[in-house]
Amino acid sequence: IPLFILQDCEWGLNMRLYDTVYFPKNMTLGAIQNNTILYELGLEIGRQCAAVGVHMNLAPVGDINYNPYNPVIFDRSFGQDKNLVAEKASCIMHGMQDAGILTCAKHFPGHGDTTVDSHIDLPIVSHDSARLRSIELYPFKKIINDGCDAVMLAHICIPAFEQNHHVPASLSRRLVTNLLQHELGFKGLIITDGMGMEAITKYWDAALAALEAFKAGNDIILACPDVTAAVHLFEQAVNDGHIDIQDLNTRVLKILKAKESIHLNEQPILSKNNLHEQLHSSYSLELKKRLFQEAITIVKGNEYIPLNTNNIGLLQIGGNQQNMCMEILRRQHY
Repeated sequence: IPLFILQDCEWGLNMRLYDTVYFPKNMTLGAIQNNTILYELGLEIGRQCAAVGVHMNLAPVGDINYNPYNPVIFDRSFGQDKNLVAEKASCIMHGMQDAGILTCAKHFPGHGDTTVDSHIDLPIVSHDSARLRSIELYPFKKIINDGCDAVMLAHICIPAFEQNHHVPASLSRRLVTNLLQHELGFKGLIITDGMGMEAITKYWDAALAALEAFKAGNDIILACPDVTAAVHLFEQAVNDGHIDIQDLNTRVLKILKAKESIHLNEQPILSKNNLHEQLHSSYSLELKKRLFQEAITIVKGNEYIPLNTNNIGLLQIGGNQQNMCMEILRRQHY
């Protein structure tokens, strides 16, 4: 049974594989009114994932862009309206699934209203449970109800659900098991965010953090910095009776069933023939152009952009004489 390949492809393969098409980020997509084209994008991202052997896209992002000082979510969110975020995420998710790719909603229970990047330290979201259930959890509830395959747990502290301030959501049984599985009824795969992020490594031993993530209810421990030490600790925990071997088998079976659901054991070895052409098709490039065009928003008036005129004046205050705006106007022969 082949390896299970998971990758961040929020705006396409380009998020991790640079010689690929760079589709618009979610903030741009959130301005698009036509949800059909968002489904098309999900379908195309899924097709490209399959072409390079990615089985699960660690997307869509369900975080709400509530905090303008958020250093890590920002334009990765579809916007600051919970209904819009839920709607757009589901549209793209369905496209990816119809391309045969598994999806993973992140970063549960919501990383949007933080001012700390969890790659650097442990953020704290101090809202009460009523606010969290009404706002932050709303997109995840819809994405889960719409058939999401997996959910990623964020390395953020939520005192309303977990009182220990050094236990992030990803290591908290109250959030992973009680909230996500029992209260929200999620039955799919549960995945931690990267365990090498400093929200974890500043406060936890790598192997112990992996064990706590498992005990909290996670099925996949993502990118553990010390796999060998973690495996030894798991073996010891099983031998000492701190982990039930049946519980471990249940988690492994969930992963195997996820592989079976996309017929992973039946897939042929990938052919690299014409892969560059497959990933840079005329359809992909045209879709990218259409997405940006659909995202253009008229703030006032009924005129379309670009304007139907050859007489455009550009007033620049400060900055360099050569800039992107001027160059684009020149290319358009204005």
